Amino acid sequence: MEGKEEKTVSVATFYTENKKRLKLKAVTEGGSFQRLIGDKNLHRPGLALTGFTKNFEFRRVQIFGVIEMAYLKTLPPAAQEQALERVFQFEIPCILVTGKKRPSACFMECAERHGVTMFTTPFGATEVVQVLGDYLDEKFAPSTTIHGDLVDVYGIGIIITGRSGIGKSEVALDLVSRGHRLVADDVIHIIRRTENVLIGSGNELLQYHMEIRGVGIIDVHAIFGIRAVRRQKRIEVQVELVDWDENQEYERLGIKDLYSEILSTKIPLVRLPIYPGKSISVIVEVIALNQLLKIYGHHTARRFDRKLSSRLKARLEAVQKYLEHDYE
Repeated sequence: MEGKEEKTVSVATFYTENKKRLKLKAVTEGGSFQRLIGDKNLHRPGLALTGFTKNFEFRRVQIFGVIEMAYLKTLPPAAQEQALERVFQFEIPCILVTGKKRPSACFMECAERHGVTMFTTPFGATEVVQVLGDYLDEKFAPSTTIHGDLVDVYGIGIIITGRSGIGKSEVALDLVSRGHRLVADDVIHIIRRTENVLIGSGNELLQYHMEIRGVGIIDVHAIFGIRAVRRQKRIEVQVELVDWDENQEYERLGIKDLYSEILSTKIPLVRLPIYPGKSISVIVEVIALNQLLKIYGHHTARRFDRKLSSRLKARLEAVQKYLEHDYE
């Protein structure tokens, strides 16, 4: 079941996860690392410094780049403090000063007085915005978890779902043994990126481990090597394993596409009835290859239907023509 909640990122988490790649350094004391970033977008408070604070996005990380720092440098100490107070009147989460600019003593005093953590980075604003944009986009992306397996089959991300004990892990293991790559077993964490792209990954604790009933926990990475696993994969097809029921009608032609919905995003759905002796892994491989054909505009079932309809139409026209010349 999908759960929705308001996304936030603590300043502590933001610092820990970006400290190394952006060489962040906290230059203020007493700043609150418990404050929350409530918006995935970044904000440059140039207008706020000049006095225009209407619609000020205070829940965002505030970026002070070359322009903002140059403007502050032109102000005398009293005016500089007044400009900064326009920003600090809001409960902003943190400030990031980019480039090799050193914040003034007035700037740091204001930040400390209002309990705002200030970071510096040697990287320029453009690079910082690019890196943090991707980071926050992922952090704030809508997410959910589902029960199943995610496998990369011929470059197509396939999630295998079904009731508990139906054999999802066994199918995934068989696919791995056939040269495909495991992303997640049992618990799949899914986020929706821009353009309704679903990205699936595994649980960090369970990563690359599988539970095979009758065998126990196995380490796919250790057994099959690095080629058999990957950290995440775009989800493109859902294969739902269902118990065979002779009274149930199943898709025979595949003309009408079925879809499932995850995080308000539709993906193709294939309901696959199973019974002893049926090679599910081979069928999943065919599903992946068939999806590749569809991506390239080749829908086999629809082409066959058009061909069949054309053949039947030709035969019908031949019969009608014959009857038109039957004068007896």
